[in-house]
Amino acid sequence: MKALVVSLLLIHVGTQSSRSPQHNVFFADSAVSAVNVVPDATDRVSRVVPVAAGVPIRVDATIADVTIVGSNRPDVLVEIVRRAPTSADFARYPVVIDERAEGLHITALQAASGDEPGRDANFKTDITIASPATAVFQAVRVFEGRIKLTNLKAAVDVDLRRGPVEATGLAGRIRLESGIGSVDVKDSELTRGGMMRLRVFNGALRVRFARVPASARILAVTFNGAITSDIPLTKKDRFGPRFGETTIGDGDPVMSMDVVTGDITILVNAK
Repeated sequence: MKALVVSLLLIHVGTQSSRSPQHNVFFADSAVSAVNVVPDATDRVSRVVPVAAGVPIRVDATIADVTIVGSNRPDVLVEIVRRAPTSADFARYPVVIDERAEGLHITALQAASGDEPGRDANFKTDITIASPATAVFQAVRVFEGRIKLTNLKAAVDVDLRRGPVEATGLAGRIRLESGIGSVDVKDSELTRGGMMRLRVFNGALRVRFARVPASARILAVTFNGAITSDIPLTKKDRFGPRFGETTIGDGDPVMSMDVVTGDITILVNAK
């Protein structure tokens, strides 16, 4: 039974990962260039984009460290630094900052190599975005790297296939997923009408609250790991997958956490 459940979850993760071009292969060690060359060329792009309230923002990148910080600014500042062995290589992963009818799109995707997606580890990108705290990040999709989020209060949806996701001061509708990596959420809020959905395939999942939520429905499951929580949970942890759950207040909003291999930790007022 356990093997069946894990297999179903693997299929689900693989299906979710196909939502954008760079996520067609989940286990892709062989798809990433293993030859590391010291990058000699650097390219910088900076742009300020006026964005109306509620306009969706989408970020797509292949190998990138992405930092998004919300504040009271009225527009979106995008700064992108690319590094590659030669300047000619930049043509293989162009920067696009495009205002479309469906929203603002920011991309730094590597071009495909024949039938294989482009995933050369020598082509690296740093993407830094300063946005209104109420900006709607409809999708942030990165194959490999690191994602840091700070002070986003409306909506953010992140899918990082390999690497850690770190989030501080979030609220609203939150979805954070890491394939092989970790998810670490600090000092964020469960807000009425919102949600927090956290998922890791292989790695740790950690949430730290400044205080116990006034109202929430908390659900946690790990197939191969342990659940530790400062908030009392009703647990099933003797056989098979480990489950933990509780309802506080009227149960709105919901925070769901699931991990295939790794531990889940919920802390309250911890440093």
